[in-house]
Amino acid sequence: MSAVAVETTQSSHNPLDIVEEIVTANEWPFERASDDELIVEIGGRWCDYRLYFVWQPDISAMQFSCQFDMKVQPNRRTPVNDLLAEVNTRLWLGHFDVCAEENTPMFRQTTLLRGSRGASVEQLEDLVEIALSECERFYPAFQFVIWGGKSASEAVSAAILDTAGEA
Repeated sequence: MSAVAVETTQSSHNPLDIVEEIVTANEWPFERASDDELIVEIGGRWCDYRLYFVWQPDISAMQFSCQFDMKVQPNRRTPVNDLLAEVNTRLWLGHFDVCAEENTPMFRQTTLLRGSRGASVEQLEDLVEIALSECERFYPAFQFVIWGGKSASEAVSAAILDTAGEA
């Protein structure tokens, strides 16, 4: 398969400018490390989350991660890997991973924007909302595996209670 490159005069708009507006409107603490990197701190129900946004203009892609305030000890890495496999099959968008440098669980997603006029406010709001929702949903499972010594299937079963009927 060969790659096809086309020269264009269309400029790609940096979606981090929109993310910065969203973050400012929500009064979340953030740092704009460079034009292509934004770091945000958000408090969740279970822990604090660190959101990383990285814009790669050469491929018109924005990489996003939502990192837990939790460490994976080396002796729990294998059960956490089993949990990642179990949890990731339940996601429509993005995936969970463990940051190699910091040994922390995180939700990740890359958004390709080539050919579009740029990301919309709604797309970026959805990206953050989905990530936070999934992190809050699966945080207890990570907690059960890392600190509770549970297996991946036990942790997911305990963390995700499917309700039946109506109250």
